[in-house]
Amino acid sequence: MNGTDDKPVAVSAGVLRRDGAVLAGQRRADQEHAGKWEFPGGKIEAGETPEQCLERELGEELGIRATVGALLARRHHSYPGGPTVEVWFFAVDRFEGEVDNRIFAQLRWVTSEKLDDLDWLEADRPLLSTLREPR
Repeated sequence: MNGTDDKPVAVSAGVLRRDGAVLAGQRRADQEHAGKWEFPGGKIEAGETPEQCLERELGEELGIRATVGALLARRHHSYPGGPTVEVWFFAVDRFEGEVDNRIFAQLRWVTSEKLDDLDWLEADRPLLSTLREPR
């Protein structure tokens, strides 16, 4: 890649787990990829590590104080007619506070058996096979 226009958008996403389920958020109608489901997170700002970004984003989006765990995957994905993203997916097995939906159309705790029932963002979809494996 050459030039800043070719640089992927760097994003951190958290796989929050509770009672055998993971948290999924559905994008609002006024957002790009409306109606698609994703793991909570957002764009990494200048000077932030992916972990710091995720801590900030989960506080802003869900009102929780997260403990960011292991890196589960790092994926590049190019959306047709849209940006290329580089997504860092982290396990979030511990957090303080109650999850408060501040930005999504809806939030849902989803068991591994129900992951395929949701229409996931393409960048997030490859992670689903990992989440189906027993821990």
